[in-house]
Amino acid sequence: MVSNPKLKGQSALVTGANSGIGEAVAIALGNEGANVVVNYITHPENADAVVKKIESNGGSAIAVKADVSKEDEVQSMFQQMYQKYGTIDILVNNAGIQKDSAFENMTLEDWRWVINVNLTGQFLCSREAVREFLRRGVVPERSSAAGKIICMSSVHQIIPWAGHVNYATSKGGIEMMMKSMAQELAPKKIRVNAIGPGAIKTPINYDAWSTPEAAEKLLTLIPYKRIGDPEDIGKVAVWLASDESDYMVGTTLFVDGGMLLFPGFTENG
Repeated sequence: MVSNPKLKGQSALVTGANSGIGEAVAIALGNEGANVVVNYITHPENADAVVKKIESNGGSAIAVKADVSKEDEVQSMFQQMYQKYGTIDILVNNAGIQKDSAFENMTLEDWRWVINVNLTGQFLCSREAVREFLRRGVVPERSSAAGKIICMSSVHQIIPWAGHVNYATSKGGIEMMMKSMAQELAPKKIRVNAIGPGAIKTPINYDAWSTPEAAEKLLTLIPYKRIGDPEDIGKVAVWLASDESDYMVGTTLFVDGGMLLFPGFTENG
């Protein structure tokens, strides 16, 4: 834990936190003094490993299994959090999946699965967090806000993605859900923002960066000429969760090495 933690005494829930971006965010929040709930749906051993990393750095964490697309499991997860930590200050809606196919071959099941986890899951978790934020209100010694929600989106809330229509649609939906929540909840001192990662080295896109050939191809899309690390997202999440960003409301911070600069147009298209 850092010497002057930004999130001391606050409690955070990170969904899909047993690997990749979620793991890095959970550890970063824990290192800044937050008590962390590490949500997972599979591989409990990985979630336990994240908890141990946070504890080894002087923090407090628990692992809680829940499918974020199921209302009863989400509500049970929040109750377990309250039993352990009393309340919630920070929600990071990170859980997400891909189920890719050509559009004409995409099944209704695959469409629904991605939308249910990536979009409905964020709705269900946000609703539970907001209910607690409103019940508790602002506690000045904890934070200037009654609560903070960070929605994990993607550059694909902007960039269309052939072969990934369900995923791109879910991310576009996250953008408008985030902005609409922010507009409604800001007067109640609840801050809602999003992070839009670009290409990050995570298990979900392993094939896109795991070989020199794949990495070279991917770098043609990234002006900054490096593939992101999960820790890059963790640092931004800490800032958005802290009072340092207290005037940041309804905004997506893209962490993408310049991918949204559309480098294919560097030579006039």
